[in-house]
Amino acid sequence: MIAEEKGLDLVEIAATATPPVCRIMNSGKFFYQQAKREGEARKHQKHIQVKEVKFRPKIDEHDFQFKKRNAERFLLDGNKVKSTVIFRGREMAHNEIGRRILQRLAAELTEAANIEVPPRQEGMTMVQILSPKKEAPKKEAATTRERPKKAAGAGKSARTARTPAVAAPAKEEE
Repeated sequence: MIAEEKGLDLVEIAATATPPVCRIMNSGKFFYQQAKREGEARKHQKHIQVKEVKFRPKIDEHDFQFKKRNAERFLLDGNKVKSTVIFRGREMAHNEIGRRILQRLAAELTEAANIEVPPRQEGMTMVQILSPKKEAPKKEAATTRERPKKAAGAGKSARTARTPAVAAPAKEEE
């Protein structure tokens, strides 16, 4: 009755308390402000994804370096990296090769990563999870590769960089 006289709402704050706690207030304004606070809290949260890098036991050096750079980029962006070695057929007899690949990856990424889950065998795959270090060093030059801009007209092919045709001398008519 008091809430109706003031033109406000009776809102139950804590239903589990004995006796239940209620408050007389403008419920629309209260719930709007509560939604705004929750939205602000969500805005400041960091969303961490798990990115995956897959290897094979017979991986070549260049391919390993390429995938290592991708994993490093993911870690510097603040994501976790799940590195996987996939075995097929008789490769399972030599799972120490896969373990060496994952240990080498972790050793080469020590500046940017912590080992969250050490290498472990899961069926035909061996998995390791790396998480970014809190104070991961930022690589500016290596991560933002830009091609140098060409000078105006430089590098054009002969077909596109045409020079004006020189007018041939007119033949005299006899």
